[in-house]
Amino acid sequence: MTLHQRTVFFYPFALLLTLSMSLSFADVWPSKPIKFVVPFAPGGANDLIARAAAEGASKALNQAIVIDNKPGAGATIGADYVAKSTPDGYIFLISAAGIISNSMIKKTMPYKDSDLVPVAMIALAPSVIIVPANSPYQNIKDFISRSKSSGGLNFATAGTGSTPHFVAELLNIKADAKLRVIPYKSGSESLTAVISGQVDATSEASIVVLPFIKSGKVRALSTTWTHRLAMYPDIPTAIEQGFTDIQIAHWAGLHAPKGTPEPIVQQMSAAIDAGMKNKDIQDRLKAVGIEPIGGTKASFEQFIAQERARLQNVVKATGMTEE
Repeated sequence: MTLHQRTVFFYPFALLLTLSMSLSFADVWPSKPIKFVVPFAPGGANDLIARAAAEGASKALNQAIVIDNKPGAGATIGADYVAKSTPDGYIFLISAAGIISNSMIKKTMPYKDSDLVPVAMIALAPSVIIVPANSPYQNIKDFISRSKSSGGLNFATAGTGSTPHFVAELLNIKADAKLRVIPYKSGSESLTAVISGQVDATSEASIVVLPFIKSGKVRALSTTWTHRLAMYPDIPTAIEQGFTDIQIAHWAGLHAPKGTPEPIVQQMSAAIDAGMKNKDIQDRLKAVGIEPIGGTKASFEQFIAQERARLQNVVKATGMTEE
């Protein structure tokens, strides 16, 4: 047998062997607890969504799922940890918008975007644009109109590349608003700045701002998603108010290290979807302003591709970069 013949024979054999091993591995998976890495501190929207997803997927898989918080560097620390982990189906990343935008705005990255693969969409918390309680603005039209006639208004963000930063720039680009971006270190700091009247507005995840809206400490001008909040329908969307391009949310999904066996990825995707269809989990998330999503791996891949294109356009139009 020639070298070429041996190679031709070996390649399909090796492919079949690899596929067989992958399927066999998936047959016994999961045989031990799974880890969900949350790249943010406990208590925020991403963390809460992660715990709900872990609960639902754990029931579907009949296996424990533990949460491991690894915050820092705009979610890069946690993402890098997962990207460099063994792709054995026992570690996943609770991803957010930074999984797309970090490589667009950061000068250096410790991992490649391709080192993490989409598994499933979990849920999202629509952004809510808010102003101080005594602000004269009653809706987003008033706010944008005033920004144009007053020489500009100050819009607080949770830092460069954060979702509130993208909200402000979308308003500038798509609605011709005149907003000066005022970066803070966190969403809690920017929210405090609005409550105290240091800035004119900000946006934050619904789960974060709803208690302050209900208590009257801030006023909501609009949400920035495609439909109103299920448990707080009084807040209109920006789309309803005529700003059809203002669409963004604080979302959470699941990514896996590149090389994780595809059968396992598909099983985990189905488990997440089952969890998001659990009525108890749905009711719990909706009560705090979070919209359960779920879906397939393919639908999440489509969402990621669309978000990447939209955010890339904003980055290019504004020159957004992390200093």
